[in-house]
Amino acid sequence: MLYYLFNYLHETFDLTGAGVFQYISFRAAMAVIVSLLISMIFGKYIIKYLASKQVGESIRDLGLAGQTEKAGTPTMGGIIILSAILIPTLLFAKLDNIYIILMLITTVWMGLIGFLDDYIKVFKKDKDGLAGKFKILGQVSLGIIVGLILYFHPDVVMRDQVVNQSDIAELVYVQSDIKSTMTTIPFFKNNEFDYADLLTWAVEKAEDWAWLVFIPMVIFIVTAVSNGANLTDGIDGLATGTSAIIGLVLAIFAYVSGNIIFADYLNIMYIPNSGELVVFISSFVGACFGFLWYNSYPAQVFMGDTGSLAIGAIIGVFAIAIRKELLIPIICGIFFVENLSVVLQVSYFKYTKKKYGEGKRIFLMSPLHHHYQKTGMHESKIVTRFWIVGIMLAILSFVTLKLR
Repeated sequence: MLYYLFNYLHETFDLTGAGVFQYISFRAAMAVIVSLLISMIFGKYIIKYLASKQVGESIRDLGLAGQTEKAGTPTMGGIIILSAILIPTLLFAKLDNIYIILMLITTVWMGLIGFLDDYIKVFKKDKDGLAGKFKILGQVSLGIIVGLILYFHPDVVMRDQVVNQSDIAELVYVQSDIKSTMTTIPFFKNNEFDYADLLTWAVEKAEDWAWLVFIPMVIFIVTAVSNGANLTDGIDGLATGTSAIIGLVLAIFAYVSGNIIFADYLNIMYIPNSGELVVFISSFVGACFGFLWYNSYPAQVFMGDTGSLAIGAIIGVFAIAIRKELLIPIICGIFFVENLSVVLQVSYFKYTKKKYGEGKRIFLMSPLHHHYQKTGMHESKIVTRFWIVGIMLAILSFVTLKLR
């Protein structure tokens, strides 16, 4: 909103300083500041309100150290995160940008599903919350919407650069926007992969049918990353801090992908208009760091599914939008391992029970962070070490830009 106001003032009245709103870097910086202020200042009052309404966490006895002390801690704190994301984005981003619209839909959609789940748990006193099939339905529906928009919307394009070398003295760049399901694949020489290539054996014009592969892939990623964030949100500050680190990585990727000079220098695909996503992800990072002020050990508030389902979906959709979804196992390595630990634990238990009549476990408990709690490690140490691993994975994800 402020972008349009100051743009009008700059063009109509030539107001000194109003033109600074044209710069993505300035608006991204403002988004970080405002999101931090919202989450840290207004967050305090929201926590007090949740406490006064007795919106407290009901803890299941899992035999973990320090678990009982968490009972009654205000939950549904994801409202703070969502507010700190949405308000700065509405203030500083270009609201007619298709990528911004897509991220706003994602935030509100999964935020509402998470809120409904928390509402049932807290106010209806149903520990199971929203039935799993309805959560999956919400995630799949979002994946379909995101996939359809990214595949069919005319503003979602890539820039194809062709160099005309007929005149050696002067290189002429011929640029054209193209529709493509091309994405980034790490560690390969050309660093690019097209989903349409998976259908070349079956149909002649594979690019016309690429949506048959692309949309299911989007659904899988949205569901997996959303659930991964949800599983990671098990001890104080783990999901919040990890998400902030991931957000920083995605912010840099969005900036270079949306800037034709950096994209050309790094030899990565240039995605027109995607640079505006830096404003959104800056709000996301500020919201996570601000919420971490209250969510770090000992937590004064939990984000609940209102926050965890939303931030996971945001990360997944954002990565797809900037064509970095195949980097998710690296960028979101913590989420990936937490998800994997649950799958392995459940699968192995069922296998051994069927084969030997008694179920066996790989980990003392899953998700993985609970395994380390069972060994006696303090949760603050677990969180810190997971953050360190997250930073190492962030560095590795940057290295993949050139390591091919």
